[in-house]
Amino acid sequence: MFSKRIFEIEFTAALNEELDRRNMTVRELSEQTGIPVSTLYKVTLGQRDPRLSTVKKIVSVFEPERHRFIAVIAAKFLLDSVTTREVESGGQTFAIKGYSAHSLDECIVAAARAEKDGASGIICAPILASIVEKIVDVPVGMLRPELSCVDEAVGAVLKKVG
Repeated sequence: MFSKRIFEIEFTAALNEELDRRNMTVRELSEQTGIPVSTLYKVTLGQRDPRLSTVKKIVSVFEPERHRFIAVIAAKFLLDSVTTREVESGGQTFAIKGYSAHSLDECIVAAARAEKDGASGIICAPILASIVEKIVDVPVGMLRPELSCVDEAVGAVLKKVG
């Protein structure tokens, strides 16, 4: 993944690797990013360090789905009840994408899969959040149950017990 590779090696080397891997010319990258060809040539030759805005434009071409969805890891019946499918923040629209999981193992696998798929962030149960935070490099939020849900669950257990 290009966005991770740029932190492992020098940006110029990562950019040239990615251009080679995609059989893409600097001119084609310029057309897709709107960055002048001369600027991109200087960056690919190591004659200029790119601005953050330049890096963002390049990453958005190589990873167009990156930073466009929030993953929610939960049981299928909870995911089916989610009515919000998109949210907006900072002028960007993020989709809400569900990852069904019914065990601790499935939740960890779902978190890894969501990150690999390019999730901007992950939402999961509080008991999982601290584990998920240790294995992914995206923000993790907790899905907290409402008090009424807890009251309902207590009532259901009491009916079974008594």
